[in-house]
Amino acid sequence: MPYSTTGLYYEHGRRERDPGGPLVILLHGLSGTGAVWRGVTDILDARWPGSWVAPDFRGHGRSPHADRYGIAMHAADIAGSVGDADDIYVVGQSMGGQCAMMLASATFGFAPKAVLTIGVAVDWGNEARQRIDRLVHTPVRYFDTQIEARERFLLVNGLQGFVDPASDIAASGICEENGKWRLSADNRAAMVAVASTRLIHAAAVSPIILARGQHDPVVTSEEHKSLDPDCISIEGCGHNAHVERPDQIWRLLQAAAGL
Repeated sequence: MPYSTTGLYYEHGRRERDPGGPLVILLHGLSGTGAVWRGVTDILDARWPGSWVAPDFRGHGRSPHADRYGIAMHAADIAGSVGDADDIYVVGQSMGGQCAMMLASATFGFAPKAVLTIGVAVDWGNEARQRIDRLVHTPVRYFDTQIEARERFLLVNGLQGFVDPASDIAASGICEENGKWRLSADNRAAMVAVASTRLIHAAAVSPIILARGQHDPVVTSEEHKSLDPDCISIEGCGHNAHVERPDQIWRLLQAAAGL
């Protein structure tokens, strides 16, 4: 897989029989990788009339770490990776959804045709902020075996029971270091949580579709409704609706693109 001009590793796809068409950018959540979109990209490969990219954010997966992290830094990284595409749709989960919202401001060189977010937190309480601060300052945890690190990656991302530890998805979030195994994600990347979702949402000029899993513990339906009374609940899902029900994410994207 290639690296973008901004240094991000990304997975990508394009329908061979229809090489033109719109671009979909898929943005993962904190501690994840672009590979977690595999269920969605399998559908896009068969049905989307264009191309897609699923980058690993800076400090995640197969992309390099950085000295500092912020949601606007992530947005700038992504904006530098879209090339000359005109019709762009952005789909983001959790932290990736907040980044997608920021791209909807049209201040990063393009205005998405539509943005679809999944499970974006709206209000961080003191307890949640304290957890984030602890994570930022938590030392790297090392594992003796690769399978232990893979299982930890799935646990941290809420993917246990949905993704096989032996899969390349699980492998995308770990790396070997000095004979031990660790999660690839930089714990300091959690410092993005200081950003205000309400302010970012208010600055958007592109249409935003707010969605959450019915049982998502990160954000409530009431919080989403305070931003958009037409927000969407995806039945039977938790925080990772894009993994649990990729077909539903495709339907939302399909509707947003008028397909």
